[in-house]
Amino acid sequence: MKIRIGIDFDNTIVNYEHVFYQAARMQNLIPDHVGTSKSEVRDHLRSIDCEKDWTKLQGLIYGTQMHLAIPFAGLQDFFSLCPVPTVIISHKTLHPFLGEKYNLHEAAINWLHTQSLQHIPVFFEQTLEHKLSRIAEQQCTHFIDDLPEVLQEKNFPTHVEKILFDPNNIYGNDLADQRFTSWNECLNYILFLSANKGFENSGKPSF
Repeated sequence: MKIRIGIDFDNTIVNYEHVFYQAARMQNLIPDHVGTSKSEVRDHLRSIDCEKDWTKLQGLIYGTQMHLAIPFAGLQDFFSLCPVPTVIISHKTLHPFLGEKYNLHEAAINWLHTQSLQHIPVFFEQTLEHKLSRIAEQQCTHFIDDLPEVLQEKNFPTHVEKILFDPNNIYGNDLADQRFTSWNECLNYILFLSANKGFENSGKPSF
């Protein structure tokens, strides 16, 4: 079996964990005592009925503040050492739903250039349906995503192995075919598959 790895972009390749706090403070949306994680910023804004501010903040970060984001640890090693073809496939609208009309695709591509990842083929799809179709069209054999609901979509290509990227270790093992908490684990798994010529085992190998 020829292995081809598809990879999601936001919160899979790009780590925004502390960016939301920085941007929210710059916009005076939160007090300094709010926790620094993305979820804590989101939960605070929702608790004070500021859902629109949360939506605008996401557009800002995925647009002009994209430079604040960093790749997840181990990502560069994954792309350097991965022995099989990879492709980035993401559900990303061209503009934010609210606020200024930043070009989100352009911001993401510029970020990839700053990380020296411009050689990786990338597809940004306007809808989830188009993302799933692109995964199939690109003949991916495995797909890595941080959202279990994407991997569990009824139209997710049936021939593609589902790999859940779970850096905060918050999900169970029953939501995907494989679940890994780091890019080093992902790399070891792909190396294992490659060494065994795509051997598909019924359980998660021990590395």
